[in-house]
Amino acid sequence: MRYRRFGKTNLLLSVFSLGTMRCLSSKAIFEQTIERAITLGINHFETAKSYGKSEHYLGQFLAQQPLTCRENLYITTKLPPTPNPDQMSQWLDESLQRLQVDYFDCLAIHGINTWDHFRWLTQPNGCWIALQKALDDRRIHHLGFSTHGNLDLILETIKTNLFEFVNLHYYYFFQRNAPAIVLASQKDMGIFIISPGDKGGGLYTPPDRLKSLCKPFSPLELTYRFLLSDQRITTLSVGAANPEELACPLELELDLGPLTLSEIELFQRLETHIKTTLGSYHCRQCYQCLPCPEKINIPEILRLHNLAVAYDMTNFAQYRYRMFENAAHWFPGNKGSHCTECGDCLPRCPEKLNIPKLLQDSHQQFNGLPRRRLWE
Repeated sequence: MRYRRFGKTNLLLSVFSLGTMRCLSSKAIFEQTIERAITLGINHFETAKSYGKSEHYLGQFLAQQPLTCRENLYITTKLPPTPNPDQMSQWLDESLQRLQVDYFDCLAIHGINTWDHFRWLTQPNGCWIALQKALDDRRIHHLGFSTHGNLDLILETIKTNLFEFVNLHYYYFFQRNAPAIVLASQKDMGIFIISPGDKGGGLYTPPDRLKSLCKPFSPLELTYRFLLSDQRITTLSVGAANPEELACPLELELDLGPLTLSEIELFQRLETHIKTTLGSYHCRQCYQCLPCPEKINIPEILRLHNLAVAYDMTNFAQYRYRMFENAAHWFPGNKGSHCTECGDCLPRCPEKLNIPKLLQDSHQQFNGLPRRRLWE
């Protein structure tokens, strides 16, 4: 296992972190997964108030460990934003009790996803009052935020200079948040990438077409190289449901240096393939089609369409598409079926795409039983 400095926190974190949202089938499975992660060199564990019994299980595990072991582990937990400082203060105390610790190594505000969330933190009487008190008395050592919000919101949150690290979505197959990586790095923030193996493309079970295009690497290995070759990025989340699921990402012998010539050529192959396959139907993710009067998340739907058509990533596209209208601000926007063909987006599209037709086709291909966030 390799370790990197987590920005201005100065913590040295393993380049893979264990997210504990999925290993909750039993206390025994949870502890076995944690123990296996430690054996493999992971020293950073992420939990949240919202993750079922995760904080409780992790607290019991930590209480059983010798002090020398605990001193070498770093815990991040997450609490949602709230306009009520008393509520935040209560949540802080409850999480400390569940984790059986006196302080948080790292606390992240869980999901600054809307401008309301942003205001709750920055308004004079908001929850920052409780957070500042906890920072002053050292119950919080390092404060950050996670986000599923739009790029403008992420950038404005970083610009507040209130936070030492950020957890966000950024992958080879989703590079919209690249400016946030730049700004966070300029401010010396730790950068934690959320679930690249899953949210980054469903790469634990990739389609055959994508596997063929990525040879001699696996798609998972290639996306890890894309991220870890970037020295601005500290750590990647692995959300294992059991000890066995840690083998796939951590058995890879990854180079953390710059991309090699052969890797660069492979990424160029992927780019050429998507351009050639999609042709005049290729959405280049400029986001100029927004806002949509029907609140359809047009760019995200067309991104999923790109991936399904070019790389046969249909299962991933269906998994993500079915979260629309079912995951609130965690995955905002209406499905393509809401399109009224008003034409408002058409003159703004530099590619002159037939957006209503693409939305209709995507809905027919991807819609099915609704999906919610796992921990909901």
